[in-house]
Amino acid sequence: MPKRGDRTDPKTAALREDGTLNPAPEKVSDPKFQTGDFFDSCDLMQVRYEMLRRVSIDNLSVTQASAEYGVSRPTYYQAKASFDEAGLGGLVPKKRGPRGPRKLQGDILTFVEKQIVPGKPLRARELARLIRQVFSVEVHPRTIERALSGKKTTQRAPEPVLNKPRRGRA
Repeated sequence: MPKRGDRTDPKTAALREDGTLNPAPEKVSDPKFQTGDFFDSCDLMQVRYEMLRRVSIDNLSVTQASAEYGVSRPTYYQAKASFDEAGLGGLVPKKRGPRGPRKLQGDILTFVEKQIVPGKPLRARELARLIRQVFSVEVHPRTIERALSGKKTTQRAPEPVLNKPRRGRA
């Protein structure tokens, strides 16, 4: 049987896939996580929840709980704020990185929206060239397309396709 935390353990694989695998399970020194099968130091949500519970129910100090669960005090306070705001779902780690187009905001986005003519196809390459000229900012055409795809002001009906008569036929 694979040992918990082993790469071949199915629970470890599931935690990794969900983004809830504790990156440092060896730092958890709470005795409950050292013995038994219920408490799993590899399960980040379980570790964070138990850390919060120890402070609020068992009256452990934040400093002691942080040390016992292998995290910094700011990490404790972030987990507490997230839990208070969203419950257990707040303990799930958020995706890292940018959450949207960083270059297409404010004045640049307003400029792009003004360039769009209803009924005309979106010319993202031309818009990228204009942005480079006016704002001295490099924006990929696909970034422009993605940023505008969800906006109602930029959605256009598809151009009608006209059937042209072939030569020599009436």
